[in-house]
Amino acid sequence: MSPGFSPRALRSAGVVCVVAVLAVATGCTSDADLAGGDTAGSQPAEPVELTIAPQDGASEVAPDTPITVTADNGTISDVTVTGPEEADPDSVDAITGTLSEDETEWTSDWTLTPGTEFTVTATGESEAGETTEVVSSFSTLTATEGKRLELKANTPVSDTEVGVGMPVMVEFDYPVQNKAAVEAAMEVTSEKPAQGAWNWFSDKRLVFRTKEYWEPFQKVTVDMHLAGVEAADGVYGIENHRLEFTVGRSQISNIDEDNSHMTVERGGQQVKEFPVSLGRATTHEYTTTSGTHLTMSRETDFRMSNGTLGVPEDDPEYYDIEVDYGVRISWSGEYLHSMPSNNQLGEANTSHGCINMSLEGARWFYQNTLLGDPVVITGTDRILPVENGWGYWQRSWEDWVANSAVGEADDTTQPGTPGSPHGGNAA
Repeated sequence: MSPGFSPRALRSAGVVCVVAVLAVATGCTSDADLAGGDTAGSQPAEPVELTIAPQDGASEVAPDTPITVTADNGTISDVTVTGPEEADPDSVDAITGTLSEDETEWTSDWTLTPGTEFTVTATGESEAGETTEVVSSFSTLTATEGKRLELKANTPVSDTEVGVGMPVMVEFDYPVQNKAAVEAAMEVTSEKPAQGAWNWFSDKRLVFRTKEYWEPFQKVTVDMHLAGVEAADGVYGIENHRLEFTVGRSQISNIDEDNSHMTVERGGQQVKEFPVSLGRATTHEYTTTSGTHLTMSRETDFRMSNGTLGVPEDDPEYYDIEVDYGVRISWSGEYLHSMPSNNQLGEANTSHGCINMSLEGARWFYQNTLLGDPVVITGTDRILPVENGWGYWQRSWEDWVANSAVGEADDTTQPGTPGSPHGGNAA
């Protein structure tokens, strides 16, 4: 029996059969006959021995400690882990594990909710087919008030339909130091093949992007296994979260500064073309940024003014206008928006940096845009920075993977993530 386990926890389900040999005397009986002959082949096989860690009765276990089950003299056939209540096996709170190829070691995939008692039930089988079950319980350390990692916000939100360029953006309420462990706790699963990786844009902001645009018409699930991950010294996540969204049709808009037109493609086929007017480029601020933008929000009946940039009302360049339809594509104030008063659409670039459109064109674009639709602008000498809006496609895929804390891309059709969420407590 393994040390640290209660005798009540070890229950053998195997039955050992003892075979008696009956000899019918027809003459003299030897001493060997009386002893039952050669009994070497009738020795029972050793039972499988299962060892669970953390050990039975342990308390204040670090929540990022992995649960392990090992087997000697046999293999592991089943392991279940339950907390105060048994989680749905398909939920983000289910404690799953990975079994080694030789089926002698099982390791939990994710970290554990702080301040919780867990029960591990493991079943093994000996070479002779005997089964043994071991039950062990332990409790985890409670997260300290004021040192708890919590999810502040995520974009997109669940049950949203998004464009093919949509990243996953997560905001935490506490600065993360152990970035690789937190990345490894964020599991992205898609119905169609994709390679993706996470990048940090501050100690609290984490962004997932794929190598290529998402394939359209599929469901994406993000399981944030944050409960128990150590985000900083003594700082633990306290709750898991699941985000589910749908990638819709593929719509990509292309704008060339040289010809002042925008084409809209769906599924690779052009569906619309609009005359537009880009920034006049007389100053850096009045130059439209080139690069791959994403649609960030849709607005109607709103005011636009460069007074927010410090331009005084008596300046000849000052403007304060009412806009019927607009779609934001950067944090620096760039929109595709209606501007019926611009009589040079398709002929000249005269705006203050936005993409001016007709009322009808802006209405169509507003009504037919999903968040995360790519808008690719070319021809200007002002490049969209990666941190401006959702400019994450501005970073090359090689640099994106290199900027991941785990340094490796994730296959989103496979379970798990690169790296380990267990941090310094991994075995």
